[in-house]
Amino acid sequence: MGTSTGRTAAVLGTGIMGAGMAKNLAKAGFDVTVWNRSHERAAALADAVSKVADTPADAVSGADVVVTMLFDEAAIAQVMGEALPAMKDGAVWVQSATVGVEGAQRLAEQASAAGVAFVDAPVMGTRQPAEEGKLIVVAGCPAGLRETVDPVFDAVGAKTVWVGDRPGDGQRLKLVLNSWVLTLVGGTAQAIDLARGLGLDGQLFLDSIAGGGTDSPYAQLKGKAMIAGEYPPAFPLEGAAKDAGLIADALRSAGVSSVLMDALRSRFDAAVEAGHRGEDMASVVEAFKD
Repeated sequence: MGTSTGRTAAVLGTGIMGAGMAKNLAKAGFDVTVWNRSHERAAALADAVSKVADTPADAVSGADVVVTMLFDEAAIAQVMGEALPAMKDGAVWVQSATVGVEGAQRLAEQASAAGVAFVDAPVMGTRQPAEEGKLIVVAGCPAGLRETVDPVFDAVGAKTVWVGDRPGDGQRLKLVLNSWVLTLVGGTAQAIDLARGLGLDGQLFLDSIAGGGTDSPYAQLKGKAMIAGEYPPAFPLEGAAKDAGLIADALRSAGVSSVLMDALRSRFDAAVEAGHRGEDMASVVEAFKD
């Protein structure tokens, strides 16, 4: 761990993203406590952090900053229902999962009812950026809270994009960013599946775009996984399917056509139903084979 900052943080949710964030907070000198519903996932961090807590309330009781990186709004609301009453005066809740605009607003109301400051701060990135402290933080909160949370964002991210001062502002940009990521992954899957259907090696597609204006490191990364049929999770498929639903809802709410995202969502959902839930979202290609 790094030299102590004298500040304490709790991370609730130590899956692929939360685990990396907790480790990088500890490296930056935070006194870090972790909790996860599956205790073994939190216990795996015992050597990297200060404490592994048995309950959410125990995890947050001494923390200056509480970071949530749980699966969805329902899980977060339930866990924070236990945690909020145990948070100390002046503590700040940094909510980093993707929950959508309305979800962020509801969680902010839950925080407000408990007298706790709330920061809407979803992050862009997958396993490797989380482990390397190179996430992109897209944040929305009152300007007066920025100084408090900047050290947290510096520890887990390569840069912070301040979107606005309302709960949900961070989520707005996160949904825009994820709409692009899911479109890129879905488009890569379709191109590789089309190549196969036409009797070509999918690698010819990746080789042809390599180095050109239409190339993308992400398409190359996910495309190689699709061709190999190997999907170690960097961002699980079930998370991508959840986000596709949030994006489609946001499109309709904004009066923007959801036709493309609805089509993508159907493929992500189909791949989940086919048994690829915990695999990387590149496994969506399995639903294109239909």
